[in-house]
Amino acid sequence: MYGVLEAEGAPTRREPRRAVGGRTWRRLLRQPVAISAGVVLAVVLAHAPMLSGWHLLGTDNLGRDLLVRTLYGLHTSEQSALLATLLATVVGVALGGIAGYRGGRADALIMRLGDMFGILPAIMLFLIADTYFIPVTVEKASLIIALYLWIPVARVVRAEIASLRAREFVQAALSVGASDRRIFFRHLLPNASSTIIVAATSVLGQVIVLEATLEFFGVGPPSAEQPTLGNLIGDAQTGSIAFGLGWWNLVVPAGTLVLLLVCVNLLGDGIADALRPSEQH
Repeated sequence: MYGVLEAEGAPTRREPRRAVGGRTWRRLLRQPVAISAGVVLAVVLAHAPMLSGWHLLGTDNLGRDLLVRTLYGLHTSEQSALLATLLATVVGVALGGIAGYRGGRADALIMRLGDMFGILPAIMLFLIADTYFIPVTVEKASLIIALYLWIPVARVVRAEIASLRAREFVQAALSVGASDRRIFFRHLLPNASSTIIVAATSVLGQVIVLEATLEFFGVGPPSAEQPTLGNLIGDAQTGSIAFGLGWWNLVVPAGTLVLLLVCVNLLGDGIADALRPSEQH
């Protein structure tokens, strides 16, 4: 029983992990809405804006092309969100895995650390960064967000790893003298992969909203240096009052942010559905 993986949705001897991965991919391909959302995200991330000079959506008060700046802002926001999500997931999986596997004092210490971070408003972390880590670049903002959003990932992973640790295949591995490292990386982590992926997609949406909100209030790089959807929306709101800018200066970046969130949520729902073992296709 040492090599048997019995977690929900995980591969067994009769069904290799490669077969499970192939089935999951086929399930995802049968969801055109999720695939379409993923294509939109991939296209925006992979292709830099190349429409300068067309002015399809007009210009701002300084004569800068609104469409190009919005596309650049979307590109930057996507990259920043993916970086923050990756960092939050890595930290959350590491700490949540230790807490779930070790239990006891390690579990209590890590969870209390999460509670301590959780009670601090995110805006406070950014104000501290804005004071002591000037200038606050997109990369620094991603790191700060990751330090805040590792908590939900850690809690989900902790619960999953603790549940898996009680399974018979882990007890069998322990009985034959397998090391903790082998058990964690060979058995527990692969079995928890579905939970980790779903948690990461959920965090991605939170990262986008949190980042845009903070940048809207001016915590982060100015749009003149590094445009993002958040600071473009903030500039448009200020400019509409001070310079009488047209409504499209606010609607275009705000609508793009909404579209980004919709695509992320649809793709996340599709991935979660494809990974759900009880789903029959």
